[in-house]
Amino acid sequence: MELDLSQHFYPNPDCKDYGKKGLGNITTSTTFGKQQIQLLRCKTCNKRFSERHNLVFSGLRLDEKTVTKILLGLAEGLSIRACARVKGVNKDTVQRVLERARHHCIKVLTELLKDLHLTECQLDELWAFIKKRVLR
Repeated sequence: MELDLSQHFYPNPDCKDYGKKGLGNITTSTTFGKQQIQLLRCKTCNKRFSERHNLVFSGLRLDEKTVTKILLGLAEGLSIRACARVKGVNKDTVQRVLERARHHCIKVLTELLKDLHLTECQLDELWAFIKKRVLR
C-alpha cells in the first residue's frame, strides 16, 4: 500500500512546519522493524520520525492487524485475559494496547471537541447522548 505523505507532518512543535500537512516537505527515509515501518524525514528541519507517529500503533512492536484484533475483541466485551487467550498474546500486552488506545482516544477527542461553540441546549443533548450510551 502506497503511503500518502501529504497526510504527515513532523510532530515536533519546534519545527517551523509543525502541524502543516501537504507542503511536500515530508519524504521517505528508510524502513525499520519486522513490519517494515516507514521512517519519514522532514525536509524543513531534517529530522526523522515514524509513519506511525500519530496513530494508536505508535511505539508498539505488534503489527497493526494484531492490535486491531485486540481492540475489536475488547470492544465486543472480551475481558483482558479472554482477549489475550483468543488472540494468542500475553495479558500484559492486551493491557498495554488498551492503555495506549485510551491515551490516543483522549488526544483525539481533546482535539475534536475544542472550539465547538455549542449552545446550552446542544451541550445538554450531547451529554444526554453520552450518558445514555456510556453510563448504562
